Formats: sequence, C-alpha cells, structure tokens
Amino acid sequence: MFSSELQQYVACQVTRIKDVSSSRPVAAVLELDWTGDALPDAAAVQAMRPLLCDYFFWNNRHDHCYATANVPPGHTLVGNIAPLVDVEVNSYRSGWNVGDSVLRQRNWERIDPLRRQQFKAASDEREVTLGGHVFRQDATKINDSVLQALGDISELEQLPCLMSIETSHGTPALMEFIQGNPFINELHWQSSTVSALDFRGSGLERLILQPDGVSSLVLNEGLGLLALRSAPSPALRIDDGADGRHLTLQCTHTLPPFHGLYQLGGLSLVSMKEVDLAQVAQRFPHLTALRIWGKPGLASQMTSLAQLSQLQMFTAYDLFGYTAEEFPSAAQLPQLTALWLTSLPADAAKAIKAGYKKAAALGLDLSVSKAGKPEWLADNLLNPFRDWDGREHISSVYAKKAALAYKKMLAVTRSIDVAMAATAVAAALEAMVTAYVGEFNKIERRASIIETVEREEIYMVLVELLAKLVQQLGEQGAALVDEGALLELFDRLREF
Repeated sequence: MFSSELQQYVACQVTRIKDVSSSRPVAAVLELDWTGDALPDAAAVQAMRPLLCDYFFWNNRHDHCYATANVPPGHTLVGNIAPLVDVEVNSYRSGWNVGDSVLRQRNWERIDPLRRQQFKAASDEREVTLGGHVFRQDATKINDSVLQALGDISELEQLPCLMSIETSHGTPALMEFIQGNPFINELHWQSSTVSALDFRGSGLERLILQPDGVSSLVLNEGLGLLALRSAPSPALRIDDGADGRHLTLQCTHTLPPFHGLYQLGGLSLVSMKEVDLAQVAQRFPHLTALRIWGKPGLASQMTSLAQLSQLQMFTAYDLFGYTAEEFPSAAQLPQLTALWLTSLPADAAKAIKAGYKKAAALGLDLSVSKAGKPEWLADNLLNPFRDWDGREHISSVYAKKAALAYKKMLAVTRSIDVAMAATAVAAALEAMVTAYVGEFNKIERRASIIETVEREEIYMVLVELLAKLVQQLGEQGAALVDEGALLELFDRLREF
C-alpha cells in the first residue's frame, strides 16, 4: 500500500489466519522492512525481511499483531511466500496500520546517536532528584508538582526517557526545552502567559491543549493528534507543515471556528449534542477519518457525508437524528475501509447492514450494533433535562433524578388510551403531576438548585407532554385531559 506520510509504498505479510470459522476472523499482520517508489516486483518480494524495531522501549522486536482478516482497500497483493516469522502472536489492534512502525523507526534513527544511547542506558535501579522529588532514572512522565519546584528547566535532562509532560503553567523556557527534546511525544499544555505557541522541531505526537489565551499555534512535523479541551478564540491561527493532512483534530462539545488546517485528514468530535455534517464537509472536505461520539447526539444533514470523497473511516457512537434514506450508500463512499456504528436509529441500522453487506465481503471493516428503537430515543435522546448534566450548579445526581422524573411521567402518558374511563384518566394524570412535582420538591429541599431557568423548564416539560397526550388521544383528547386543572395543580404543589 502507499503511505501518505512516507510518500512511498510499504509492505506487510499475513503470516496466519485465526478464528477462520467465526464471523470476524483475524489475521496476523507482520510489518516488513521495505519501502519503494513503485510496487515491488517478484525479486523484491523474495528479498523482503521483517522490520526490526528498536525505537524507544522496543528492543529488536517485530511489529506483528492480529487485526481484522478483511484486507483493507488500498492494499495490493504482490506475492505469496512462506511466513517470514513463525511464532505465536499475542497482540491485537483495530487496523492494519502498515507503515506506522517503518515511520517510527526512521524517525528514531534520525535522533542523535548519543541521545538514543542515553535513552536505552537509563535504569530503573538508579534514582535522580528533581526539585526535591525522587524519580527512577527511566521515568517517562512529569507534571506541575515537579515543574514548579525546579530551579532550572535544564534539570529535566536528568531524565533521558522523559516522554510526557502535563502542565497548567506553561512557560517559554519549557516550550524551548520541548522543542529541543526529540523524545517528548505527549504534552498536556495550559498557560496564562504564553499566547504564541511554537512546537516546530519537537517530537510531539499528541498535544492536548487548553487553548484559552492562545492566538497562534505552530505544530511540529509528525504530530498525530491535536486535542482542544475547550473552544479557542475564533482568531486563533493553527499552522501545520502539511496544513493538517496527517493530523487528527479532536474537539469536545462543538466544532469551534479558527484559521488553518484546511487539508485536515482526521476529525474526532467528542460529547456532541448536535453535529451538522454539512458544516463538517464544507469546512474539512479532505477528511480521511471522521469519528463522532454523541452525548447522545443528533446529526443533521447526514447526506453531506457523501461529499467527503476521500473518507476511509467513519465511526459514530450514540448518534441519532437521521433516517436510513439519509445515510450515504456504499457507492457514495468508495474509499471507505472501516464503518463502525454503535447506538444508532434502528431503521438506519437495518438498512446500513443490508446496504453495506457486499462492501463488507470485499474488505470493508463493518460493525453496526446497539440499534435504538423510537421508544428508547424518546426516553434517552429526547430527555428534555439533558442540558442539566453539565450545568455548574447542578450535580449529575440531580440531572439523573430530573430525567427519571420525566421518564416516569412519559410512561404514564403512554399507558393512557381512549378506551379508558374519564375518571380513570383524570386520576392517573393527577397522580402523575403530583409525583412529578414531588420529585423536584425533594431536589429543591436538598440542594436549592432550581433557579428561574430550571423552574421554567420543569413547567414547560409538563405543558408540552400534556399537549402531546391531547394530540395522541385524537378527538377525545380535550375531553379526557384537563390541561388547565393539571397546570393549576402543578402550581399549587410546587415549592420552587
């Protein structure tokens, strides 16, 4: 297959197939020590050898793992030779990832040999002291408890295996240290004093950034993940040597505006309540990977997914709001190699399984599970108190109690039909309103969290549910449901 990061062809060998009779067999994939500007000929195939990895804590190991036995699109069969490694494989991973270890090995070999030697020589039996803290010499992580106690940032040189730093008090000196240390591959950064961040020359692979106050961000070559922990200033400019082509951007709650990364390759959206696929496709048309985690979430403009002509992976969890007809067909996503959908509308799940069956037989890694029926959606996705979870003055415990009060009320309205006597309907609805108000009275007595906004929300939930019940009962709805009397009962009973 062709590696976009290396701009060369790379190779692997399938050494065995396991669980052949199961619905999801796996293949042992061995990465080979070969790259080329064109597909290999027969002689080159015969000369191939396994890649020996010695980057970081690997010591002449093979990259040999089980992955799905479906050959991903983009991989070309170039030969069939005896297994180059014949050992039991104990590791598993989600994808084939051919070329990743070749890239890591090449990057490792570019590092100064003396620094590599110091990394390998670090011992877990020797101790060093930094800012009054004692560490094993081969320690890999530090945080502010150490950084705030240092007399000089150069003390960190005593940790030759330092790979991860977490700070809420980033400084120019620390940024400069990171730029000059090729082993630091993960950084959690927040700073109230540094507005222009520049990580060029560093070895960062993961940057988890609290972007408050950041006006410009220059990323290093080789960065794989940029995670924004909150929405940055819309004026933020992010510069990347490849304009984001080899980068995955992770955002939480929303897709915020900023400048740059116009060729973005990967996008992960986390804890989304709503996501507009048209906005995603318009802003980042070159995506090869899109991952969405709902809270649960509602997706709009799902048909726009088909505009992502280069999309290879789409995963979604707890994402609803779209129909079977709106989800693109396999023909509309010709580059797709993996489609993983968990917790989705039942009608869409059924149609997608059928529509992508042929593509799965041809190598698409397809997983569709946990289909949600309309009743489940009404109970969970359409819970009108969803926004309470996350409000500063409301704990998750009370958000759950509010949701449960709604579900109980919903269950009562579902049990009522036109065949019931008017007196029975009235009694059931009075008991329902009494119980509903009672739950919030208990919450208010314990925590006093119900303010003007919450009071209005509690009231409107009841108003809307009664209106839906009237509509549900048709011509007899107005006669069976005395909305005015029930709302008066609500006002009389409430203590908030």
